[in-house]
Formats: sequence, structure tokens, C-alpha cells
Amino acid sequence: MTEPMRVASVVQGCLTKMAVVPGAEGGPARYTLRAGEQRLALNECLGRPLTLAWSGAIACTHCGRATKKSFAQGHCYPCFKRLAQCDTCIVKPETCHFFAGTCREPEWAERHCFQPHIVYLANASGLKVGITRGTQVPTRWLDQGAVQALPILAVATRQQSGLVEMLFKEEVSDRTNWRAMLKGDTAVFDMPAERDRLLARLEGGLADLRERFGADAIRVLDEAPVTLDYPVLEYPTKVVSHNLDKTPEVSGTLLGLKGQYLILDSGVINLRKYTGYEVRVTA
Repeated sequence: MTEPMRVASVVQGCLTKMAVVPGAEGGPARYTLRAGEQRLALNECLGRPLTLAWSGAIACTHCGRATKKSFAQGHCYPCFKRLAQCDTCIVKPETCHFFAGTCREPEWAERHCFQPHIVYLANASGLKVGITRGTQVPTRWLDQGAVQALPILAVATRQQSGLVEMLFKEEVSDRTNWRAMLKGDTAVFDMPAERDRLLARLEGGLADLRERFGADAIRVLDEAPVTLDYPVLEYPTKVVSHNLDKTPEVSGTLLGLKGQYLILDSGVINLRKYTGYEVRVTA
């Protein structure tokens, strides 16, 4: 007989964003906290006291050096200034400057930016448009706390995905209201109907982009909408956010997991914000 998995009660190390996968058969997503090389299965901690204590140390997630401040989610300042993955064009891909010969790391860009991307609609706190590499579906939606998602277009490169997203931003937001997402009262949308409405309104702009990049560069997808669920015992009625920089130790009963947030009875904390922070987590 197989022994049940034993859940570690204490883990210590530098944080990276929580690993999250969809639940089996439509069940709630499964979360794993990652502290250095140590792991903590968080779903099994629901309803239990949880404490995060920051040691005061921060390590760059790229080079490992100590840094007094984290830049671009876990980088030291030299890496922040040097790495292509920290450039503003990662956040605003329509500003890609690869062809101008000014990319910080052309070889990295060829591996990461010149591959197929998906333009999608999601619903985390209301309808929004977003982009991601095809390999990041559905992780990207889970990281955002989306309860609904629908891929609508496949594009050839990251720059093209940004240009398409700019079109859609004329009609729909590209932002998630994290406080509303954490309250768990998001209205449900008819996602295929929203897709068809937006594609019709933006037909002219999409035609211009196809003329610029080629007819096959931007393809309409015909996929079914995805519904996502999260392990939450109780949503907060008032969202209060913890800040490790101001309060290095955070404690409370773990009531839920959504996006990259821990929902505690004492407040919420976005673990991705503290990438590279050395913490001790006790469940």
C-alpha cells in the first residue's frame, strides 16, 4: 500500500513564484510554494496557521549575488540593466527594438521573442486582453487568478502579439484589478460572444497587421473557453495587503490561494512580488 505524501511543515530559501497547475477533473488548482530547493504543498495547508518570516536577505534570481533591493521581480541592479528579459519591451512588446540592432541579448530574443504567441481574453476581475507564449497556457491564466479564459488569436512573434494587444486595448482593458480578483465575486461572461464582438470591431486593424506581416502571421483560433477554479475556503470582504519590507514576519490562517496570492485571515500577500527574498515558511 502506498504511503500518503508527507507535507513538509517548514521550508526555507529564496522565494520564486508559486508553481500552479489546474486541478484534476475541473477541481481547484494545485499550488506549491518554492523556497530555494525546498517545496511546500499549499493545498494541504488550507485552514492551518501559516507564518512567513523574511531574514532580510535578497538574492538575485539570475546571478545569485546579494542585493539590498529587488528589481523586476528578483534581479539585482546590474542584471536588471543588462538582461533583455528585464527590458521595457518585455512589458510592452510592441516597442521591440530587435531590428534596430539595440537588443541587449539578440540570441536570447531569438529564443524567447521569435516564437508563437497567443492573444487571449481572460476574466479575473472583468474582461481583459492578454498575451503569452503558447507554452505558458494555462499557467499564465492561473497566475492572474482568471476564472475564465479563451485563446482568440495565434501570432508569429512577441512583437506582433503586442501590436495586436494594442488594438484590443481600444475596446477592452489589459489590466486585472487584483483587489476585485481576490474578493471572488467576478461576473461571468459569454467568452465566445465577446471574442466575436471584438474581432468584428477590430477587423480593419487586424487586416492592416496581416498586410504588414503576412496573412498567416495572425490567425483566428476556434477554441473552447476554459473555466478555472481555485482552492479558497473563504474570500476576504476587505482586502488588506501584507508587505514584507515593512513587516518581515507575516502570520495567519491560510484561507485560500488565487493568482500568486496567499489569502490569510490577517490579509493577503503576493508572493511573486518577493521573488528572491530569503524566507522561512512554517505551516
